[in-house]
Amino acid sequence: MTTVNMHEAKTHLSRLVEQAANGEPFVIARAGTPLVRVTGLETPAEPLRLGFLSGEIDIPKDFNRMGQAEIEALFGSGP
Repeated sequence: MTTVNMHEAKTHLSRLVEQAANGEPFVIARAGTPLVRVTGLETPAEPLRLGFLSGEIDIPKDFNRMGQAEIEALFGSGP
């Protein structure tokens, strides 16, 4: 793992971050004392999206009316 001093990290931050994102972490040191380790984040290869369960579950056609009789029995049939 590469160690760079604070001044070098400031000067070459874009390049160093790009390297870390590509799997080459580095350490930033001040006066030779390691302070932080910079590593890339693990991100999912494909972002989650709406509809990802399409075809996996079945929603009944009368979903919006399910339990309607029981609700009307408890609370009346409406205004």
